[in-house]
Amino acid sequence: MTTRRKFLKTAGVGAVAAPLAAPALAQSTITWRMQTYAGAALAEHVVQGMVDNFNKIAGDRMQIELFYADQLVPTGELFQAMQRGTIDAVQSDDDSMASPTEVTVFGGYFPFASRYSLDVPVLFNQYGLKEIWEEEYAKVGVKHISAGAWDPCHFATKEPINSLADLEGKRVFTFPTAGRFMAQFGVVPVSVPWEDVEVALQTGELDGIAWSGITEDYTVGWADVTNYFLTNNISGAWAGSFYANMERWNELPEDLQTLFMTCCDQSHYYRQWWYWGGEASLRVNGDKLQLTSIPDAEWATVEAAAREFWDEIAAESETKARVVEIIKQYNADMEKAGRPYRYG
Repeated sequence: MTTRRKFLKTAGVGAVAAPLAAPALAQSTITWRMQTYAGAALAEHVVQGMVDNFNKIAGDRMQIELFYADQLVPTGELFQAMQRGTIDAVQSDDDSMASPTEVTVFGGYFPFASRYSLDVPVLFNQYGLKEIWEEEYAKVGVKHISAGAWDPCHFATKEPINSLADLEGKRVFTFPTAGRFMAQFGVVPVSVPWEDVEVALQTGELDGIAWSGITEDYTVGWADVTNYFLTNNISGAWAGSFYANMERWNELPEDLQTLFMTCCDQSHYYRQWWYWGGEASLRVNGDKLQLTSIPDAEWATVEAAAREFWDEIAAESETKARVVEIIKQYNADMEKAGRPYRYG
């Protein structure tokens, strides 16, 4: 839309272009500002396609202007800015944007809630999380549009991690809930702006990250400033969503709402295969990170601790208890289903 407006403004200088009537177009076009949690390199894969598709189809009726991590407001202030209407829409997880809802703790990486990326859309669309998220966000004036899966959560570090003892004292950039959980194993969660992570790794402010899978490590440059990738993961898939200011959403005609949701779904689908294939390919063919592993028997203590963490969270409120019960039931069903849903 920016390019189109520049063209119209420039063309309007000449008599031949006068019939284009740029001011009328500007008045009739709905414009939204969306900010993503992702920096420019990552946003190209996780949201840019969604925005481009929407703008192409909506045309003169509506255009979305996309902003990257921290461009308009810090990621931790995204929710407040959207609620106020400073930003019309957001792509993030609940945890990172400091959402004041009962479901915030489950956004991003809730420890071991999922094993594979397909677990997330099934939990939302078949096990009832979608309705809970919609209810919680409606209470605070925000439309929860849809949730999808991203990559699994792994450690990428400057020093090798071969045992839980190696995590002791490591200063790690991670999500609030993941950091709260892993602190019991000696991890020291450190919060810095997303765009500052690479420099913080270079200067020694950070010893590593537990923010993504290996695809993002390569895509955003973190594989250039870390040396090792731990194959054990905290959770099988990041749970993120698209949200919008409720008033702005309700003002849209129904067909534009449908188009927005359809483009979100296409974005979720793209990420399913981009991450799934990318994670495997870079483990096999990547030349920047050496793979390490903590033995399964030792890592089982982390998985057991996660179940205790679930109960700790469930005790905090009725809504959290509902979500934890769904996560427990889902994982129990997958284990009973056996291969290929769960192995061992």
